Amino acid sequence: MLNNVIAINIVRFVLLVLAQVLVFNHLNFFGSINPMVYIIFLYWYPIRENRAIFLLVSFLLGLSVDIFSDTLALHAFSTLTIAYARPVIMRFCFGVNYEFQTFTFNNTTRIQRITFLASLVLTHHLVFFTFEILSLSHILLLLKKVLLTSILTIFVCVLLSSLFTVQTE
Repeated sequence: MLNNVIAINIVRFVLLVLAQVLVFNHLNFFGSINPMVYIIFLYWYPIRENRAIFLLVSFLLGLSVDIFSDTLALHAFSTLTIAYARPVIMRFCFGVNYEFQTFTFNNTTRIQRITFLASLVLTHHLVFFTFEILSLSHILLLLKKVLLTSILTIFVCVLLSSLFTVQTE
């Protein structure tokens, strides 16, 4: 069972990095909006796994995208930030249910899952674009990029999530 979970996560990791660098980095909506779908890996990652391994895998995920995208560790920093903040975001989205040992995504509503995904994406994009632009004089550009890219990323991630996860409700 454990080997099956590890194999699934390795396949997800590789496929999401390849999809991001080969497909989604080349989609330029309105000239500069690219969905960052590799973030869905952090959404799909098992909840009760070792936190140190999760942080390492998150860093490697971002670094892999950085290597192919030539973005100077912006993805690595952003994914590491949301991996570190994931328990707080889960507590915010799922409330006290997250504290129980029997917590699973199947016990939550679709709105809670979308809120969780949206929180991960917004946090990632806020960190990513803040360090990419690195200027308070361009705050409107920052907000525009965060908002538009987040909307597109959430839309694509919800589509991917509904296509590749099994619903047992």
